[in-house]
Amino acid sequence: MTRRRRIAAAVPAAPRRRAAPRTDVAAPAALARVAKRLCAPGRDPATGKPAAEEPGPLDIRAARRPVALELIAGRGHYERVIRAVLNAHTSVWIATANVKALLVEDGRAAPGRRRSLRRASYVSVLARLDELAARGVELRLLHAELPSRPFREELARHPRLVGGGLALRRCPRVHLKAVVVDGELLYLGSANWTGAGLGAKGSGRRNFELGIVTDDAPLLDQVQSMYERIWTGGECARCKLRD
Repeated sequence: MTRRRRIAAAVPAAPRRRAAPRTDVAAPAALARVAKRLCAPGRDPATGKPAAEEPGPLDIRAARRPVALELIAGRGHYERVIRAVLNAHTSVWIATANVKALLVEDGRAAPGRRRSLRRASYVSVLARLDELAARGVELRLLHAELPSRPFREELARHPRLVGGGLALRRCPRVHLKAVVVDGELLYLGSANWTGAGLGAKGSGRRNFELGIVTDDAPLLDQVQSMYERIWTGGECARCKLRD
């Protein structure tokens, strides 16, 4: 054993001292910070954790029940939803995140021209909506993003729509995709109001979309009630978006 190690062995280790229980009181500033955290709005006073929010008018979880519906995908959106819109009698309510120009087939004979069965002609859906507005059909378009430039340019060509025939309202929180026709047909699904979304483009160019169509009265009532609340600004007062 070296000399250094012998000296270390000869010095007894200091006894371990047990920590005395704390009897001090936190500083007033620290207590104030804790109280502020526990009593902050939206937090549970007992735990300081975020408190559960009270459900709002748009927080819905309906009871399970049998509902008759149709599943549609791809071109099925065009055949079922677009055709229903173009044959509307009283109203068309549309909710979408994105809005783009949309062309639809128009097999009707143009004035002075014979109807062709070989090749379908196409017109802007806004031209067809303008015809609906002329017949007094109520048209609403609730959307989140600014409509595309081609859509806006085409809209400008239809003074009746610009003058109120097509009512547009924008809310950045809108992400639902819904179409309600005459208060009797409801579409809910993934498709935005675009050609690629609603199956107006050819195979290989349109989106992969899924949706359902139903005439179920309770579902129609619920969706129209939610739509109306957003449309009339019922959620604006409690909205926390700064823009």
